[in-house]
Amino acid sequence: MKKLRLQVAVSGQAFPLRVNALTAELRVENLSHSWPGGETALSGCHFSIPRPGLWMLVGSNGSGKSTLFRLIAGMLQPQSGSITTSHRAALVFQNPDHQLLLPTTGSDLMLGMPGDQTSDERSTQMKLLLSELGLEGLEHRPIHTLSGGQKQRLAIAGALASNAGMLLLDEPTALLDPDSQRTVLQAVQALCQRSQRPLTALWSTHRLEELSFADGAAQMKDGRIGPWRAGHELLQHLRAGRPGR
Repeated sequence: MKKLRLQVAVSGQAFPLRVNALTAELRVENLSHSWPGGETALSGCHFSIPRPGLWMLVGSNGSGKSTLFRLIAGMLQPQSGSITTSHRAALVFQNPDHQLLLPTTGSDLMLGMPGDQTSDERSTQMKLLLSELGLEGLEHRPIHTLSGGQKQRLAIAGALASNAGMLLLDEPTALLDPDSQRTVLQAVQALCQRSQRPLTALWSTHRLEELSFADGAAQMKDGRIGPWRAGHELLQHLRAGRPGR
């Protein structure tokens, strides 16, 4: 059985992370993509996610994060390389207003549910998702009255309502204040750590402090992804390389 080996640093010590090529949550191999004008977004991008958890990519604007997410979600077709996963992937955008379409939280959440569910099943799932995202009891709340953090958590619940097993979160806290940022981070972290059906989440960010929440983190630069490290280790590494930090 073929295995890939990645290096992860934990508490200053590197150890090999074994990735079973047949059971990895996600495998991206030699993925490349260029835009019609000739600008290269991804260049031989290669990485694997070995297990459920919160995995983060940090990189500046233009590093290829958003293009990668759209390719994994099926919104773009790879020009070369491959993407392999057994999960349905759902993309959560930076601005939740781009994903919330109906007037109330409950109606919007049920919009993305499979059509073969009964009314009672849809209602039960809706209430469960709201509870998991810290929105319990808000099914009749008009969306325009929600805070930014509540809207983003509702967008995440909507992505999960489609039976997605993998979340792709494209800088989901970029528009949020620190308190809302933390509630969204903690909500996703809890989903990734639940005992039943733990979620796989790939989260992109340029906010270095978010890396401390990650089970694994890597830097993306010039369309490629570096080795996985423990989140706090990558945070220390990046801060050490910044002048004045």
